[in-house]
Amino acid sequence: MTITPATPLSPATQDSTTLDATTREGSAMPLQHWSLSPDSRNPKLFWATLQTQSPGLNTLSAVVLDELRQILDYLEKAPPAGLVIASGKDSGFVAGADIEEFKTLTTSEKAIALVERGWSLFNRLAAVPYPTLALIKGVCLGGGLELSLACRYRIAVDTPGTRLGLPEVLLGIVPAWGGMQRLPRLIGPQAALDMMLTAKSLDARRAKKMGLVDLAVAPRVMHDSARGLVLSGRPAARASGLNALMNLGLMRPIVAHMARKQVARKARQDHYPAPYALIDLWQKTDGDALQAPALLDRIVRSPTAGNLVRVFFLQERLKGLGKATAEGDVPLEGGVAADGGTPTDGSARANQTPTHVHVIGAGTMGGDIAAWCALRGLKVTLQDQGIDRIQPALARAQTLFTKRLRDPYARRAAQDRLIPDPDGHGMAHADLILEAIFEDLNAKHGLLRDIEKRARPDAVIASNTSSLRLEDLRSVMRRPERLVGVHFFNPVAMMPLVEVVEADGVDRSALQRALQFVRAIDKLPLPVKSAPGFLVNAVLAPYMLAAMRKVDDGLSASEIDQALLDFGMPMGPLTLADTVGLDIVLAAGRSLADNNTSPAAVPRCLQERVDAGHLGKKTGQGFYTWKDGKATGPGNLPRVHQGPISDQARALAEELVVPLVARTQELVDSGLVANADLADAGVIFGTGFAPFRGGPLFWHNRTKNTKGLEP
Repeated sequence: MTITPATPLSPATQDSTTLDATTREGSAMPLQHWSLSPDSRNPKLFWATLQTQSPGLNTLSAVVLDELRQILDYLEKAPPAGLVIASGKDSGFVAGADIEEFKTLTTSEKAIALVERGWSLFNRLAAVPYPTLALIKGVCLGGGLELSLACRYRIAVDTPGTRLGLPEVLLGIVPAWGGMQRLPRLIGPQAALDMMLTAKSLDARRAKKMGLVDLAVAPRVMHDSARGLVLSGRPAARASGLNALMNLGLMRPIVAHMARKQVARKARQDHYPAPYALIDLWQKTDGDALQAPALLDRIVRSPTAGNLVRVFFLQERLKGLGKATAEGDVPLEGGVAADGGTPTDGSARANQTPTHVHVIGAGTMGGDIAAWCALRGLKVTLQDQGIDRIQPALARAQTLFTKRLRDPYARRAAQDRLIPDPDGHGMAHADLILEAIFEDLNAKHGLLRDIEKRARPDAVIASNTSSLRLEDLRSVMRRPERLVGVHFFNPVAMMPLVEVVEADGVDRSALQRALQFVRAIDKLPLPVKSAPGFLVNAVLAPYMLAAMRKVDDGLSASEIDQALLDFGMPMGPLTLADTVGLDIVLAAGRSLADNNTSPAAVPRCLQERVDAGHLGKKTGQGFYTWKDGKATGPGNLPRVHQGPISDQARALAEELVVPLVARTQELVDSGLVANADLADAGVIFGTGFAPFRGGPLFWHNRTKNTKGLEP
C-alpha cells in the first residue's frame, strides 16, 4: 500500500481521505512534511507518513515536530481505531533530530526549550487512547527511535539498511526526548545503557531478539503486518523478570555503578561528559533531563558537544564529496573543481559509480580491501601470483564476513562476490583497477604498463601507494592522467578514511569516480594532492618521531603514551608505531626525509629495534612486549584513567602534538588539502585525533592564546 496525499481534510469533513492541512484560528495551516491518510482497507485506521521536503533522510526539525502536534490535535477530536507512523522515503524512517538546530543552542533557555519540545510531544503520543505503531524501514536513530518508543508497537522491516539506535553520545549529548526512560523500561537497563553508551545500532532481527521491536518482517508484508498488529489489542511490550527488577530504585545504583565502570575504561569524564550524565539522569531522574536543568545545560552547551557536532558536519562534508549529481557535476575540493564546477572532460562518465573492482595484490592491505569491497556489495576479482597467495586473503575475508554478516545467505553472497583471479582475467572487465603491491617503484611501473594494456579505456586505474608520488608512478603510462591514488589505512575494516589522491592534469572524471567508489564502500573520501605521505602519514611521521626522540632522551614508552591518552588520543604514538610496524615507520620516515619534508635523523631507539628484528606487534616485541595481540609491558601500561592529569603530562602531550599541528597547517598552506576544515577531518578520521577537541587546527586556534591545554 502506498500512502499518497489527496483531498485536504479538516476536522469538520472527515469523509475526505487525506490531511494536508489543519485549521488554526480559521486559517489553513498546510502540512509541508507529513500527510495523514485513512487506510485503504479500514477507514478507521490512519497512516501518518513523514516525507520531509529537504533531500536525504527524514529529520525531526521544530517544524516537523509542530506538524506532528497538529496531527495529534486533529485526531484528538475524533480518535481513530489506530495510527501507524511511517516514512514516505525509501532512504529510511527518521535519522534523528535536525542537527542544524543544535547550532542555535546559545543559551540555556534555548537548550531546555529544545528538549522540552520533543519530551512533551512524545509523552503526549505515548498517552493517546488509541493504539499507535511505528513502521520502521531503514535508518531509525536518535530522535527517530525515541519517536518509535513513544508508540505502543514497533515493527522493523528486515532490509540491509534498517538500523535502530540512540547514538546521541557521539554528539556529546543525551537522548532526552524519552529514550533514557522508555528504552530501559522496554529491554532492561543493562542492555539499554549498553546501547546508549556505546552508540551501537541493531538490525531488524537483533532488535526483535532484544525486544526493541515487536516484529521483524519482510518488506512485502510490512503493511499487512502493521495493520494486523496495531489493531490486535496486544498489551505493549515491557521488560520482565530480571530486566524489570533492575529498573527498580533499589537496583539502579548497582546497574549505574557497573555502567560507569564500563565507560571509565573507554573515556575520561572531563573529555566526554555525556555518557556519565546519561547514567546519572537514568539513575536519579528516570531519564527525565528536565528535572536536572543545570546538568542538561552543561551537557548540551559544553565545548565537547559543540566540537562533536562540528565533527559530525565534517563527516557529512566528506560523504558529500563522494556523491554524484544528475548533471555530472564533480563536487570536488582540494584543487579539483573546488568551487563545485563541472569537469572539463568525461562528464558523461562522472556519475558511473564502480560496481566491479579488480584488486592486484592479495597481501594484508590488498586482500582486506578486496574483502571490504565484497562485503559492501561490489563484485571483486582478486589477483596475485598464484592461488596459494590469494588463499590467506580469502580466509581473512571469511572471518570478516562471519563477524559482520549474521545472515548466512548474506555471507554466502559476499563470498561469491569475492573471486580469486590469479591470471587477472577480471582486469579487462573492471570499472576500477586498484594495485596494492609492495612499495617498489620498478615493480609498480611494470604492473601499471600491463594494467594499461588490458584495462577498458574508461576504467579507473588506481594505486594504493602510501609513500610514492603519483607523478613518478605514472611516468611509464601512455595516458598518465588516468592514474589516481586511493590510499586505504590499516586495518581496512576499522579505519573510516580513504585518501583520494590527484596529480596535476588528472582526468577529473576518473577522480570523481574514485571518490564515488570510496563512498560506495561506506568509507570517507578525502581529496588530497600528490605529495610524500599525502596528509595522514605526513602529519603522523613528525608526531611519532618526536615521541621516539623522547625515548632517546630517557622517557619510557608507557609514560609518553599515557600523556597522549590523557590528552584524548585513542592510543599513544609508540603503541601506534608498534601496531603499524617499526620497519614501516622507519621506511616512511626515510621516504619523507628524502623528500625534505621531515627531519632526517632517525631516532636511535627506532633504528636499534629494527636492526634487532623487533618490529612491534607482528614480531611480539617493539616498544612493548606483545602477546595474543595485546601489549604486556614492561612497566605500567598506558590506560584510560579518571585521575587528575599532572602538569608534566600536560606539557609533554602539548609538546608532542605541536609537530602534528604544525605539519597539518603546512599542508593546508601548501594546498595539499583544500582548507583547514578538510585537514581537520582527515586527521580526525585518519589518525583518531581526539574528536572532542574538534580537530588539530581548530583546537590549536582556540587554545594558542590561552595558557596550557583544554581539559
